[in-house]
Amino acid sequence: MTSTTFNTEEASARFEMQRLAILDSLAVLDSAAEREYDTIVQLAQRLTGSKIALISLADRNRQWFKARVGMDLQEIPSEKAFCAYLVANDDTLIVPDASKDSRFAANPFVSGDAHIRFYAGVPIRAGNPEICAERRPMGSLCVLDDHPRTFSQDEVDMLADLARLVEALMAARASARAAVHLAEQGSKNLQTLDRRHRQLRQAERMANIGSWRLTLADNQAEWSEQIYVLHGLSAGSTHRLESALDFYPPRARAVLNSALDRTIQTGEPFDVETDFVTARGEYRRVRSMGELEVSDGVPVALIGVFQDVTERYEMEQMLRRAAHTDDLTRIATRAHFAEVCDERLADALASDRSCALLLIDLDHFKAVNDSLGHHAGDEVLQIMASRLQATYLSRCFPARLGGDEFVLLIDDPDLLRDLPGLLGRLLGELRHSIGKPGVEQHVSATIGACWMGRATATRSEMLHAADDALYEAKRHGRGIAIISGNPHIIGPQAIGPELTRQPGPAPH
Repeated sequence: MTSTTFNTEEASARFEMQRLAILDSLAVLDSAAEREYDTIVQLAQRLTGSKIALISLADRNRQWFKARVGMDLQEIPSEKAFCAYLVANDDTLIVPDASKDSRFAANPFVSGDAHIRFYAGVPIRAGNPEICAERRPMGSLCVLDDHPRTFSQDEVDMLADLARLVEALMAARASARAAVHLAEQGSKNLQTLDRRHRQLRQAERMANIGSWRLTLADNQAEWSEQIYVLHGLSAGSTHRLESALDFYPPRARAVLNSALDRTIQTGEPFDVETDFVTARGEYRRVRSMGELEVSDGVPVALIGVFQDVTERYEMEQMLRRAAHTDDLTRIATRAHFAEVCDERLADALASDRSCALLLIDLDHFKAVNDSLGHHAGDEVLQIMASRLQATYLSRCFPARLGGDEFVLLIDDPDLLRDLPGLLGRLLGELRHSIGKPGVEQHVSATIGACWMGRATATRSEMLHAADDALYEAKRHGRGIAIISGNPHIIGPQAIGPELTRQPGPAPH
């Protein structure tokens, strides 16, 4: 064995020893499930469209999953883990087709019943200055699928952003554990130790941003230094509950007041997120947690912690909007439509209001793709989606169900007064000609509509009735509309050039 080989192996062994020491110091292995980690893997799965998403930690001889979705196993042997390669190289790993990759083709998760084909993972790193100066890879945030696929740079970047959230959670956990340890070694005053211990236990869940105490006898608030920073105030000033609540908008103030009152009356801790406005007029998102402090069986104060979660909240909102919006047309997805439709139907039933649902299918769309290309088809879909967002439809809710099929939920009483007239106007506006010299295609829409009623009180019932009406409309011809339960055929209003109506086959 050469000296160079020996030095390389020695460095590799030292690297692994340091990495495992840092992992042990985090005290995260074999810990209970936590909502924040579960939310991250659910977002990773949903935003990448993958079958499996994992937060994987590389222990000595096993790969343990802190959070998982799409997989039942809690851990697997290291030799079967894709993440072992990622950790060894401390770099992003993309495997488009594992069955064609010599490193993984013989892996039982590839060759066996799991049929894993695709893997994409980014490192999750952590550090501990008492162990070494550099951060080491603890594991990965990864997504897997049972069919080969590609992975864009945007998806890699999104996965990396979510991995940074995991690292922040682990760092907060380590900081809180260190703070608890210091507190337990500190003051011998039992009452102070009890209060600080509970505050630090909360800080472990909230990254130990700042602490507060509210004396119940006089409603006087005591703040840590960081609380003043978050409020945009100079440290040292005293505040009563009423002035502290002035930093919250009215609705947020009501939520926090209710939480405080409930904790005082029941003794149950509270944990709320609300909007917040600093002394400088900056709008923020904050998380507040609190519980009762009891002395000799009598509640004497509320104690808690406070955190600015604006960045995390804005990222969650951005991810949620991305999950709810169709990439091509920028209107709602099928899943988001289901949520909104159920809510609006429930509200309409509760208030005895009318509601209608339109199922819209584009005519001759395949001919556009076939003769002009998919870029022209994409343009048509975008144009149709924009027309479903016209100003006069601003109180309606449009969505793309998939392919060339759209849906429009109408609960605007002004529009519902003349549903046939609205359908005629839509038929006229949902017509478009597209082409190039020598080749031109005309696209129109066929609509099946239904009213909410006794037999159509749910989303599935309304979609079924509208689909039946759409079937009937296509049986009579394209570019027309039929309302469920009404044999009258509605044609387009004259908006733009007329199109020749061509009979078409009934939909499948």
